[in-house]
Amino acid sequence: MTPLPKILLVDDEERFRTNLKKMLAAQGFEVAAVESGEKALEELARQLYDVILLDMRMPGLSGLETLAALKRDHPEAEVIMLTGHASVDTAKEIIRLGGSEYLLKPCPLEEVMAKIETAFERKLARQE
Repeated sequence: MTPLPKILLVDDEERFRTNLKKMLAAQGFEVAAVESGEKALEELARQLYDVILLDMRMPGLSGLETLAALKRDHPEAEVIMLTGHASVDTAKEIIRLGGSEYLLKPCPLEEVMAKIETAFERKLARQE
């Protein structure tokens, strides 16, 4: 049986962050949650995660700035961007910076879990 991925959730909206963390934890995932790009980079310096759910729009470091920094320091990390404002240009920039995909907020838990599982399988396949 494949182990479950360790997830870092990065979102400045406390309610969204808290609820998604609880829902993913209820599914058996190990989830840490932080409220900013800066905190995410600090957390990743202490602990490795398999999949990172990263909000696009945050005060301080934006999601794209955080994505660029974390892919520079942790190229093996699978990053799924979360956004309420999708566009073709945004999608292109996410891919260019190394993000694996993005989800439009709000989205059903099943869709979030499916994206996490796909990202984790990609990471495991690269390690083999």
